[in-house]
Amino acid sequence: MKFGLMFANAGPFAWPDNLRHLALTAERVGIESIWTVEHVVVPVDYKSKYPYSETGKMPGPDNIPIPDPIVPLAFVAAITQKLRLGTGVVILPQRHPAYIAKEMATLDMLSNGRALLGIGSGWLQEEFDTLGIPFNERGARTNESIRAIRSLWKDSAEPFTGKFFKWEAVESNPKPVQRPGVPIIVGGHSEAAAKRAARLGDGFFPARGEPSKLQGLLKVMRDECAKVGRNPAEIEITTGTLINDLDTVKRYRDLGVARLIMAPPGFDQEAITSGLESFAEKIVSKL
Repeated sequence: MKFGLMFANAGPFAWPDNLRHLALTAERVGIESIWTVEHVVVPVDYKSKYPYSETGKMPGPDNIPIPDPIVPLAFVAAITQKLRLGTGVVILPQRHPAYIAKEMATLDMLSNGRALLGIGSGWLQEEFDTLGIPFNERGARTNESIRAIRSLWKDSAEPFTGKFFKWEAVESNPKPVQRPGVPIIVGGHSEAAAKRAARLGDGFFPARGEPSKLQGLLKVMRDECAKVGRNPAEIEITTGTLINDLDTVKRYRDLGVARLIMAPPGFDQEAITSGLESFAEKIVSKL
């Protein structure tokens, strides 16, 4: 089982000293990866329902710092050697795929092949409205953007034609160190996300990891794999949960989960150190 830390760019981790301490401590105790989140803006008094809490609101105040998800990963790449660097997630339909392809290939090159591109289709309609991107097109834009990114990562330049994006043969360099490209991990806990992972993803990341919900989503993913003639074992499963003991880890492993993601154990450096060292002693060292 691999273990990762989410929210690595949010709140106190927007500041370099805290992010540095989080990354170096995580790598030292055997954490495999860190994951950043994205909201380019948070509209004041938004009405859209945040899907990961009962309140329907994101944790923390609306003005909490949420830096760009990719730039902090480049910072971490420069100070670590093994830690994998994941976006968890980039809101893909809000970005042009040519920029994402270039940025992630650059991150992969600078980190010697440690990048992971977690993508989602988004939930905050007011954010899409701010950007002038139709909210009801987000699923189709996400699917097309994945195909476009993979096209730009190919060794030979080729044209791309879709509903939202179209270009003649273009060069996009550097290419990712990982071939045929940075792993694309489809985030989301809907059936649409499960089907997207089966058709287009290298991984599937339902952020909410309740076993009963997860079992249903994995069945949808596997059924979709059967329809398209794909081996579901090719798709690495990541999910988020509170990890209390080894039995929790084993339960998720038995479901087919390869990576468990958790929140940092605290926000100040002392709490991060003690929390991660304790987790490593109780969980990581026992596996």
